[in-house]
Amino acid sequence: MNAYSQITPEAIQEDMRYLQLLSRNFPTIADASTEIINLEAILNLPKGTEHFLADLHGEYEAFQHVLRNASGAIKRKVNEIFGNTLRENEKKELCTLIYYPEQKLDLIKGIEPDLDDWYVITLNQLVRVCQNVSSKYTRSKVRKALPKEFSYIIQELLHESSMVPNKQAYINVIISTIISTRRADDFIIALCNLIQRLTIDTLHVLGDIFDRGPGPHRIMDILCDYHNFDIQWGNHDILWMGAAAGNDCCMANVLRLAMRYGNLGVLEDGYGINLLPLATFAMEMYADDPCTLFGPKVEGSESPYNEKTLRMIAQMHKAISIIQFKLEAEIIQRRPDFGMEDRMLLHRIDLKRNTLTLDGKEYELKDSFLPTVDPADPYRLTPEEREIMNKLHHSFVSSEKLKKHMRCIFRYGCMYAVNNSNLLFHASIPLNADGSLKDVMIAGQPYKGKRLLEKVGHLIRTAYFAEEDNEDKQFAIDYVWYLWCGKDSPAFDKNKMATFERYFLKEKELHKEIKGHYYTLRNEERVCNMLLDEFGVVGEHRHVINGHVPVKTIQGENPIKANGKLMVIDGGFSKAYHSETGIAGYTLVYHSRGFQLVQHEPFTSMQKAIEEGQDIKSSTQIVELSSQRMMVKDTDKGRELVTQINDLKKLLVAYRMGLIKEKAL
Repeated sequence: MNAYSQITPEAIQEDMRYLQLLSRNFPTIADASTEIINLEAILNLPKGTEHFLADLHGEYEAFQHVLRNASGAIKRKVNEIFGNTLRENEKKELCTLIYYPEQKLDLIKGIEPDLDDWYVITLNQLVRVCQNVSSKYTRSKVRKALPKEFSYIIQELLHESSMVPNKQAYINVIISTIISTRRADDFIIALCNLIQRLTIDTLHVLGDIFDRGPGPHRIMDILCDYHNFDIQWGNHDILWMGAAAGNDCCMANVLRLAMRYGNLGVLEDGYGINLLPLATFAMEMYADDPCTLFGPKVEGSESPYNEKTLRMIAQMHKAISIIQFKLEAEIIQRRPDFGMEDRMLLHRIDLKRNTLTLDGKEYELKDSFLPTVDPADPYRLTPEEREIMNKLHHSFVSSEKLKKHMRCIFRYGCMYAVNNSNLLFHASIPLNADGSLKDVMIAGQPYKGKRLLEKVGHLIRTAYFAEEDNEDKQFAIDYVWYLWCGKDSPAFDKNKMATFERYFLKEKELHKEIKGHYYTLRNEERVCNMLLDEFGVVGEHRHVINGHVPVKTIQGENPIKANGKLMVIDGGFSKAYHSETGIAGYTLVYHSRGFQLVQHEPFTSMQKAIEEGQDIKSSTQIVELSSQRMMVKDTDKGRELVTQINDLKKLLVAYRMGLIKEKAL
């Protein structure tokens, strides 16, 4: 039956207002027909490749290399295209050029005896790679990705075959002219960047961009300019969002973590946070204190700091930690409904006996030099501490770079996403012991499952964007801190954050943070199916994808759980986790033929990648392969296009029945 015969005049009348608006974009039968043809053709292209990453934790160099090499996909493409026609070393050199074109060109020009000949060979090779990676996209999509100054030339090279008679000479002239006009370097850089861009169609970042590593601000710089990505907020991202929204507790935690991992550059150079008041106070207050427990976690030989600076960081680390405990107590006392009184520990300290009493038992403190803690009023900030926080508060809320990155993280981020039958969120959905959704009380109202994540997302946006006179703003700002460390927070979901115990008490059992039921129950297929139903995820092959908890690959833990329904892709990008996980991160790749999990070994350095061609060593595990290649029509985007096609078909019928007049003939 003809699809158009099913469109009745009544159906057109029902949608007349919308069709009148649609006719502005497609004012003639020819325009509507052409668009239908275009969209139908797109539906039958292979789906674009999606890459999923989680828990980047400031590891800028490893992250940007994984983007540049597309988790090993570019290397595989080069091997497929050139097979045995190039030596292994030549393929490695070509890959390195694609990853780091500017830097590699500088090296090559210093050693290559016949540069023009190298340009000819290399440009032809890059065109072949570019033709391969662009083949699954429409010309229109490729054209939009092209750099403006070379758009026409690249289109000619991509869509002309050297196998056709008379075309090889045409292509040769284009390439020789590029070289003779001294544009070869710029053209090579443009082609390499295009290859990188087309190899990853969509990037999903499942949270925790910030903290631990040295370059979260540089990661955000990349993302703010990236062509197609989304973020599912993690607890470390939310912490920074809270700091940018003006929550002093969040600021103190951000500062403490920066001191703990020796990342002062992120604050000072990345975001212009003035640390001088804190440094001056700490060096004076702890002048005679070795601050042994607060030395930053930095690699000895790789540390950018001398002994004097390391001591100063330890002093600042201790000073901001005590300030943090006091500030957190202010929120805990102000918000009894948060149920976090057990995190107030300063009043349990006996400074004369150097002990802390917990649950009726005394524990000896590893460090009892606390000159700013008044036993009579332990949670009161001293005037100097209050002044420091006022200055830091001003630095955070007025940082233009931080504002730019927050706008990006809000624009492209959310608590969860449903994409092509995959449910993405960073950490947890709070559950009861029986696997049912847990009610979480927020301002006296219960929320669970999807409604909980939507409420949390709304509160985070209220904290940052609401006007000062908004009655919900102060609660929202306080709640953002709860999301960082609260026991029913879907971004955390542990019984406590044992920061104080880890610093001051030697008993390991007190350091333990007990995870919520989700982290064990997610291994069960029935629980994953329940969550997928809760979020309205449909499809024959549907999955939950998480980060947050590092997968201990070194101990034999499998990132694929619940009979393939759930994938945990936190493989430990952060150097702090390498010894725990045994690897240096995962990328989950979802292309037209199915899912592949790419496991990365530690990245050496960008310099070695450029000079020696050292790529990240990666191994690929096939998670799920489709019997049929997935096309655009099988994706969420495809379903949108089908709806657009049906609307255009109605418009076409309306034109032909005279219900809407063509606007240009």
